Amino acid sequence: MSKIIEIIKKKWLRDTFLTIFLIVVIFSIYYLVNFIAKKINVEDIDLTTDKIYSISEATKTKLGNLDKEVTIELINLDGYYYINDFVDKYTNLNPNIKKEVINNLTARPDIMNTYGVEATDVFIIIKSGEREKLISLYDLYTYDYSTSEEIDLTEETITNGIIDVTIENKPKVYFLEGHNNYDMTYFQGIMSDIKSEANEVTTLNILTAGSVPEDCDCLVITTLREDLTEMEKDKIIEYSNNGGKILLLADTEVMQVSKSNYEELLGLYGFSISKGILVEQDLSKMVYGSPDFIISELQSGNPISGNLKMKLSMCVIDAGRIDFKDDETLNNLGVSYEKIATTSEKAFLRTNVFQEELDKTDYDEDSPNAIIGALVTRKVDGDKTSKMIVFSNGVFATNQEMKIGDSSIYANKICNNDDVVINSVSYLTERSDTITIRKGSNNVSFIVTQSQNSLIMFIIFVLPLLIIVIGIIVWQYRRRKK
Repeated sequence: MSKIIEIIKKKWLRDTFLTIFLIVVIFSIYYLVNFIAKKINVEDIDLTTDKIYSISEATKTKLGNLDKEVTIELINLDGYYYINDFVDKYTNLNPNIKKEVINNLTARPDIMNTYGVEATDVFIIIKSGEREKLISLYDLYTYDYSTSEEIDLTEETITNGIIDVTIENKPKVYFLEGHNNYDMTYFQGIMSDIKSEANEVTTLNILTAGSVPEDCDCLVITTLREDLTEMEKDKIIEYSNNGGKILLLADTEVMQVSKSNYEELLGLYGFSISKGILVEQDLSKMVYGSPDFIISELQSGNPISGNLKMKLSMCVIDAGRIDFKDDETLNNLGVSYEKIATTSEKAFLRTNVFQEELDKTDYDEDSPNAIIGALVTRKVDGDKTSKMIVFSNGVFATNQEMKIGDSSIYANKICNNDDVVINSVSYLTERSDTITIRKGSNNVSFIVTQSQNSLIMFIIFVLPLLIIVIGIIVWQYRRRKK
């Protein structure tokens, strides 16, 4: 009996020792793998659908070939693992990008004096040569009050910060003011986003400035409430003749106000904008219950997203139709154009804006595949070429609140509206490296199309009822068969 007990004890001790040994081995391997991974900076595997923890293709395009040395200094950010890991992705992307961790600011009085910060403050400094940019934690996120969601801006902010300190000359973008239908406060959101892409953004009143500045890389003209003066028209044409680039965000003229100088400017580029609004009938191309909220996926290979092979969609609201002149007239003007965005073949044009009927009436005009966005190229004398990107809508770029269903959302936050405008500016300023689609940690809004709503309603109401009816029929059939 004692021998049996002794054998059992030995077996128990052996098994216990083996178990402990295996646990130690497993933990040792775990810590060793993590230590090595940290040392060699192995990139994390991102299993999220939107790849919110990965460097986007846009950033890879922007910074993959960066040939200037950049240092990203993380100040008091030792416990912020997400930020540290994300900055590591930049160092993996390009060896010219270095990471420096500073957790004791008292040893760096130069930083404290330069930025007037406290020893416990938390922030990021991006440096290249003599240029520096400070980024606070508040710059790494924003809050969407229409959806009550926090949106992650870490990649956007860091990438644009690197561009900001390495770019030779920032393009200058001017927003024309003086006759605007929308107060410039409606464009503060889009102006801020354009500025964050390493552009200088300001307003321009030609009547007080006397001309379009020579350093203007892109002139943005929004919907006008009244006509341009003769002098303003001449100065803009002069800018165009010198190879100027224009972004036109113009709503249709539904009030029939005469704007001869403005229309003369459009005529130089070979087009006009209809006097009515487009209404969509394709249920997959409109916001639910709002056929005047037209959703258009930009034409494949279009100039403002083709470089990154992105799929962009925009939502225009009460847009007009861009009507180009015949081929002979365009040829005489030296004008050619590419379509950027169109309606479906089921759309129609309504000139009576007071008509509340959602369906097409006898007074409406069929307008299949109507152009709502285009890139227009105008050859001027000599080797000069002027380009204009035109959208027959202005409100889609504003931060005007729009009612969709039971919620409200800023117009420029519907679909990729913000990115469409920003990418247009990037193209016109010959900054294709800044073309991007931002990503957030959450999907900010879900815009339901008419066809999607019909499918949802079918799944929620019709399908269960159909299953119940089929079940009753089968039950009755089996009962009678017995």
